[in-house]
Amino acid sequence: MVEVGIFCSTSGATPPDQIAAMGKAIEERGFAALWVPEHVLFFDEYASRYPYSEDGKISGFRHGMMDPFISLAFLAAHTKRIRIGTAVALVPQREPIYTAKVVADVDYLSGGRVNLGIGVGWLKEEFDALRIPFADRGKRVRECIKVMQTLWCDEVSQHKGELFNLPPCLQNPKPVQKPHPPIFFGGESEAALKRVADIGQGWLGAGMMPEDMPPKLKRLDELLAQAGRSRKDVKIYVMPNAPARDADRFKRYEDIGVEQVVHMVGGRGLDEFKTRLDGIAKLAGVMA
Repeated sequence: MVEVGIFCSTSGATPPDQIAAMGKAIEERGFAALWVPEHVLFFDEYASRYPYSEDGKISGFRHGMMDPFISLAFLAAHTKRIRIGTAVALVPQREPIYTAKVVADVDYLSGGRVNLGIGVGWLKEEFDALRIPFADRGKRVRECIKVMQTLWCDEVSQHKGELFNLPPCLQNPKPVQKPHPPIFFGGESEAALKRVADIGQGWLGAGMMPEDMPPKLKRLDELLAQAGRSRKDVKIYVMPNAPARDADRFKRYEDIGVEQVVHMVGGRGLDEFKTRLDGIAKLAGVMA
């Protein structure tokens, strides 16, 4: 049976005790994972196009988003078993030494429960404010991962590359998961699929119904073969960005090889949030 994950909005509009209760409610209902987003800045006016809406605009950002790794550490402290992940962390906007550190620490504190979902970003204005070249973000994310991998995996870490130089150094604790927490790449472009094929442990696609996915999966299989890998080397997750109203949809995702369907759940207060969780659990056949 396909797993079901829950995308959990963590913003300044939600009190801390409610965030903790949301995490507990997701775990109690037997969902496989909870996921949180990342953006450090938003803008009232921007020219960039958000890829998951018809008008190219993102809504519901007035209260911002909490740092994903602080959110995950908080949620880890209020749960015991459920996997916790980023959907997605904007790694090319981040300094990789600190990113490696916080990922390893949250994995350590959670007992090895972290899924690291990575995106390259779409909001150029955010990159501009951070003084990071938007056009180089694909190249940058690959080198960031190399820096993070040596910090996660090597007793003495070092890296010399085009963008980052890391002299021999020590960073501990290491992640609980070996060799490191699984990396899921978001995005549906050719470049995103190639990142999955070359260096990913999973793909976290978004905005796709079951009928939309076969061409992407076919291309992913081709890219995996070019990299000397196959579908068995990666996990396939999807965020439909659509309400969970069709029980058959979960089966259709499963039939094409999707291993986890991640649904966004909101609600005006904890009771409504729990009601919506119960509805998804019933549709998907999730058992605690």
